[in-house]
Amino acid sequence: MNNQIKWLWDYMDPPDRRRHVAALCISVFTCLLLLVNPALSRRLIDEVIVAQNPDPLLGILMVMLLVKAGREGLRYLMVIFLEKDAQDVLYNLRCRLFERLQYADLRFFDQNRAGDIMTRMSADLDWCRHFLAYIDYRIVDAVCTFLFAGIYLFTVNVKLTAMLIAVTPCLMLITKFFSRHVRPRFVFMREKLSEMNAAAQENIAGNRVVKAFAREEYEKERFEEKNVAFMNSHLRINKLWLTFYPFIELLANGMMLLTVFMGGILIVQGEITPGELTVFTGLSWALANPMRELGNLINDLQRFSTSAAKVMELSLNRSEIADAGDAVSHDHMEGKIEFRDVSFQLDEKQILRDVSFTVQPGQTLAIMGPTGGGKTTMIQLLARCFDVTEGQVLVDDCDVKQWKLQELRGGIGTATQDVFLFSDTVEGNIAFGAQDISMDEVRDFARRADADGFISSLPEGYDTIIGERGVGLSGGQKQRIALARALAVKPTILVMDDTTSAVDSETEQYIQDQLRKLPYTCTKVIIAQRISSMRDADLILVLRDGRIIERGTHAELLKQKGYYWQTYCLQYGVPMEEAV
Repeated sequence: MNNQIKWLWDYMDPPDRRRHVAALCISVFTCLLLLVNPALSRRLIDEVIVAQNPDPLLGILMVMLLVKAGREGLRYLMVIFLEKDAQDVLYNLRCRLFERLQYADLRFFDQNRAGDIMTRMSADLDWCRHFLAYIDYRIVDAVCTFLFAGIYLFTVNVKLTAMLIAVTPCLMLITKFFSRHVRPRFVFMREKLSEMNAAAQENIAGNRVVKAFAREEYEKERFEEKNVAFMNSHLRINKLWLTFYPFIELLANGMMLLTVFMGGILIVQGEITPGELTVFTGLSWALANPMRELGNLINDLQRFSTSAAKVMELSLNRSEIADAGDAVSHDHMEGKIEFRDVSFQLDEKQILRDVSFTVQPGQTLAIMGPTGGGKTTMIQLLARCFDVTEGQVLVDDCDVKQWKLQELRGGIGTATQDVFLFSDTVEGNIAFGAQDISMDEVRDFARRADADGFISSLPEGYDTIIGERGVGLSGGQKQRIALARALAVKPTILVMDDTTSAVDSETEQYIQDQLRKLPYTCTKVIIAQRISSMRDADLILVLRDGRIIERGTHAELLKQKGYYWQTYCLQYGVPMEEAV
């Protein structure tokens, strides 16, 4: 827990640290002020009521009122300071976590559910704020109140104070036992919360699939199962706390009863005055309440510790894919692509084996093959979303590991079959990677992707807000907007991964014609299953089980009469015995 507190402290700016320390000092001072009114009550009883002397009465009451008002004012200032610091730290953490997410590699997102990440960014972060705004000052309050009250009461009467403090070790033992048992339960509860949020997030993201398969009842039951598991984990923690709470309350109230009983005996024996007994009855809570609060504070500390550990894990995450220390800066990308004996393994699974080929600037590379052959992985290695296990991937005769990521990926425009569109205008989505392009250019790239027609028919045209993932658009419309977005960055290397799989043949032909007429030169990488999408490519690769089993031009591959030839015959309805 010390590491987590130090980690939070490091996120504080110097002014926030000074303000936070000042707030805790105010807390200490207000704990001292708690002793003033009981001391004045002692004088009020002994010097005014018992002595039948009204002269000091008004002065004592005025001082008691001023002390009370002053203490409340200082506490108000303290809370303002603490909340300001907590919000500043929360802001810094949110920015840091979001930055980490932006630069995290694909492996991180493969290993972490979106629901779990959102839990860390919301509920777990709020517990970090709660620690800085509440838990830490309550701990200071409890410790200082107990110490100051104990010291002062010792100056009043040693015997009675010793009797009261003798009860506190029992309270300490109970809270220590509680702390040891509650932490694993909080860890378990945190996992159930994450699972529940993940289930909700997946259902919302996949709502169309749920409706398509009429699985609403199944999803409802699945979420209820997660919800019940989280509720039960919460109830187990509360049950544990309620098991210990009666013992803490019994001991705390026992201290007050002990004060009245023993104080009465000592008054009869003449060892203390009525005013001094008033001090003990007024401050016995100052010894009992910190012990009573200790259970709640330990409860909150364990929740903070569990949540902070998750936030720390995310904030300290380092991407495996990062700029090398000796990365070379490139003023311009020419577009040459070369794979040299590339092999790639992911989580013990071999994806690619000994892949080698070269594509010159301005040429078109087409890749086809059975599902799971490694086609998409190849373009991910090109953009260095993963690092190769063996061999080299080169762009312009420079290993991609020696490129600066911003420059490498900035020169590659990608349009995939699985399209993600942001909740923004159509124009904003097309200009996502090139914010400085003009409206005329946006329309031009949309026209080249055969998207201008249907965009113009939308209610607000290019200013139409489209929903998350392009809800409200057909699959082909989303693919064309995604292609326009890729073209808008004027990439040196244009990657199209089944980009036209959801459009008709006429639209596909139009798009191919427009790609040949681009106002800039770029190397094209096409992943497709349609022969029509790749027949004009300069080099066609056929991948199966991570290996290149065929390579050549359209005409050369037909002569080989392999996988490409069989696909051609099937798609064009040509009997294999008649195919050339």
